Amino acid sequence: MAEERIVEQRKEKIERLKELGYEPYAYKYEVTTTAKELLDKFGRHKEGEDKEKEQLPEEEFSLAGRIVSMRVMGKAAFFHIQDGTEKIQCYVRRDLVGEEFYNKIFKKLIDIGDIVGVKGKLFRTRTGELTLETFQITLLTKSLRPLPEKWHGLTDVEKRYRQRYLDLIVNPQVREIFRTRTKIIKKLREFLDSKGFMEVETPILQPIASGAAAKPFITHYNALDIDVYLRIAPELYLKRLLVGGFERVYELGKNFRNEGISTRHNPEFTMVEFYMAYADYNDLMELTEELFEYLLDEIFGKGAREIEYQGTKLSFKRPFRRISYLEELSKKTSLTEDELLHDEEKVLEKAKEVGVENAEKLSHFKRVQELFEALIEPELIQPTFVIDFPKAISPLAKEKRGNPELVERFELFIFGREIANAYTELNNPEEQEARFRQQLEEKAKGDDEAMEYDADFITALEYGMPPTAGEGIGIDRLVMLFTDKDSIREVLLFPQLRPEKKHHVEETKDSN
Repeated sequence: MAEERIVEQRKEKIERLKELGYEPYAYKYEVTTTAKELLDKFGRHKEGEDKEKEQLPEEEFSLAGRIVSMRVMGKAAFFHIQDGTEKIQCYVRRDLVGEEFYNKIFKKLIDIGDIVGVKGKLFRTRTGELTLETFQITLLTKSLRPLPEKWHGLTDVEKRYRQRYLDLIVNPQVREIFRTRTKIIKKLREFLDSKGFMEVETPILQPIASGAAAKPFITHYNALDIDVYLRIAPELYLKRLLVGGFERVYELGKNFRNEGISTRHNPEFTMVEFYMAYADYNDLMELTEELFEYLLDEIFGKGAREIEYQGTKLSFKRPFRRISYLEELSKKTSLTEDELLHDEEKVLEKAKEVGVENAEKLSHFKRVQELFEALIEPELIQPTFVIDFPKAISPLAKEKRGNPELVERFELFIFGREIANAYTELNNPEEQEARFRQQLEEKAKGDDEAMEYDADFITALEYGMPPTAGEGIGIDRLVMLFTDKDSIREVLLFPQLRPEKKHHVEETKDSN
């Protein structure tokens, strides 16, 4: 293979460098600036009169980065180095760095992909490009493997995800996605902090898988000889903190659900959950609209209320549209709200008609939810709060005032995807116990996503939890929205992938 030959050649170069007294893997290097700082301050290009009048500083600059292009022209060479911020052109002459270094080291032993330190002064080329004229080049890390061919880059999607480090080197737009992700998380924290919320941490290894309708990952705790679960949600622990007297809390971290892998789902995902005492789901709808305004201002510029996602303009002007779960589903199915809640035969018939998979095996309200997902969700393109869900599919939410068959719950949908889920929280311990027992019955019937019974949480509620509203927002989908990406894998540095197929050559022992 061509790449393996290059690796062998570069290993030989390492040995040659050592013979000449050069260390191919340095310990440190003093950096005084970055490529972006220089380009922002002095401008990447200037032409004509602007270039002639410009006075570049006489000071020396020291940068470090990876060589991503190189053009050698006899006694001189141009090359670009890419650091963690940007890419800048460098120029080297034989008489500046010495004939021996230039001919024996730079031209023969340094390659594209190597990480180097450079020292020099700024000037502009004839075309006006800001360039560092280097008088010292220090090899910091010898790269053994070649970068992808520069004109085609790294386009193989599977390889991009499996070798994200390579993707980040050669695709600058990918680096921007993750810079934006970091900024979104930072600004989200700033918003919640400004509203008096306190960031907390709750267990990731939990003795009971509860707080959401999902199948958990199970692992074994050897010291205690018990099975524990990677958390599917932090909800029940955060509510315990409300009982303890913290009135506004949030946690931003990983959750884990043992589900399929797709462009919308990753079994390990990031979520923020926040809880506010003495509030209900109406307050959270207003807070959510305010949060989106804040994030749009910070990410897209002050006053931004419209973005384009996958070719569709999305408007975030307040108030967001609000629709009733049952009312909307009734319009789509021609079933009355009462029939949707109680008529199992008609709901089953409609589910089969719509093409719900294994409709006969699902519980009544699972069928209702499948109908909603099939008929309503894809049409929720503009930001929309779906409110007032059936109580049977919302075991942790408080009954709707005036209709005990529903709960005060909303989900925010944008471009057909659930972005947030929130409730007026159930704080009646007897009612919560009854809901948990109902979940156990569903689990006994075969629903492996039904919640477990959490006796300690009931005990906590018996001490008294104030009226509370709580919400969870999926960070990964939020980043997809703000970076215009259609696959969740594009916004995860290391998405979960199916095992790579490898061909192993087994060694056999001579039996003689």
